[in-house]
Amino acid sequence: MRDASPVQRLQTRQAQARPVADALHRWLALHRQKVPDGSATAKAIDYSLKRWVALTRYLDDAMLPIDNNWVENRIRPVALGRSNWLFAGSLRAGKRAAAVMSLIQSAKLNGVEPWAYLKDVLTRLPTQPASRVAELLPHRWIQPT
Repeated sequence: MRDASPVQRLQTRQAQARPVADALHRWLALHRQKVPDGSATAKAIDYSLKRWVALTRYLDDAMLPIDNNWVENRIRPVALGRSNWLFAGSLRAGKRAAAVMSLIQSAKLNGVEPWAYLKDVLTRLPTQPASRVAELLPHRWIQPT
């Protein structure tokens, strides 16, 4: 349904996904009563029930995606790097790695190819006047011809 019109998407969600979501909600509520408080299953069911409105919001708004894959794919490098950065060698090295990763991600967010950006900036940086260093930031950078 990703390529369907918003009207078609909403109709399909209401006709097909809404009954499934309603049945799941009833099942969760019924089975929550049978599960001991404090158990992992109870915590999982409680988590879903407390967030039910947010979980099913996409059913009433055709412009909302059914998943958050786009966001997950954007934050994955940060999440994976978090554990790797524990082994940067020192606090100073970790700060340097964080600065470089921030530049790379900023370049990507601004539609700039990171390799070309870093290559140019690292070449120009030694001779760049301190008063004009802001020109080298990813959102202001202009690729040389």
